[in-house]
Amino acid sequence: MNYDGVTPDIAEGLLVLKERIKAAKIPPSKLDETINLATWNVRELGKKPRRKAALYYIAEILNQFDLVGLVELRDNLADLKAVLEILGPDWRAIYSDAILDAGGNRERVAYLYDRRAVVFNGLAAEAQPPRQKKGSEYLSDISWWRSPYLASFRAGNFDFLCLTTHVRWGENEDERIVELKALADWVDAKANEKTGEDKDILVMGDFNIPSEKSPLFKAVSAKGLKIPDKLLQSTFGSNLEKNKRYDQILHLPIFKESFINAGGVLDFYAGNHKPLFKDLTKREFTYQLSDHLPLWVQINTDTDEQKLEQLIQG
Repeated sequence: MNYDGVTPDIAEGLLVLKERIKAAKIPPSKLDETINLATWNVRELGKKPRRKAALYYIAEILNQFDLVGLVELRDNLADLKAVLEILGPDWRAIYSDAILDAGGNRERVAYLYDRRAVVFNGLAAEAQPPRQKKGSEYLSDISWWRSPYLASFRAGNFDFLCLTTHVRWGENEDERIVELKALADWVDAKANEKTGEDKDILVMGDFNIPSEKSPLFKAVSAKGLKIPDKLLQSTFGSNLEKNKRYDQILHLPIFKESFINAGGVLDFYAGNHKPLFKDLTKREFTYQLSDHLPLWVQINTDTDEQKLEQLIQG
């Protein structure tokens, strides 16, 4: 972390934030053995310039992880670049293009990662719903308002794909169900490609699903996607009130042992935003940090024994 330019007021806020980070009990990752993965809806980052303090707070939060999938990154990348400068030279970003119409909301998806722990494997692409020939054109039956963004990574000897998405809110839940079913079908098809990059697929982002008991969750998990056990065992939410699990980290259970360590949310709000921004209302605060909490899980990346066992079992 680069603390050049931190004022006494920002330093005071950072100390408060560090205490809240400690309360999340995020275990340190170990090179070639584990990584800490997170997803975060960082509310409209880039729509309006953040305060200097907010940029340091965001960087401090991101620095707890090795790989983060961000949603609601906007078309203007100035604040993202400022955050990366604070994080330091070992941090990298891969991001999608902004979708400028009302459905796309000028949003991007981004992956931020610490290159000391995670390697980008080369694939980065927006997911496309299946197309069928109709007349002289190849068209999809549905559209994703904000295209899920796919990228390939390696940590230790664990090669995996990340798919990060921001599912539409829409007029009602039925509209979301259609999109979530299509997402589940896409992941299933990707996992079964004969020439696919990897079978280990992590799906994360803001799904606008209120809980795991919702029909919306049944839709996205219909083809085998599961919540890591450490997240499933907890009842917390990822909104500031921690009563809605809008954000999710899901995986196909190929190597179940990869998700047994730890997981949760990082509660930077802790019921009171005033120690971080004394002059802001709660709503104003959410546009400086976010109205969502980062959801995280630790992943075991030392998978040699598991892979050898699978070879023996055929």
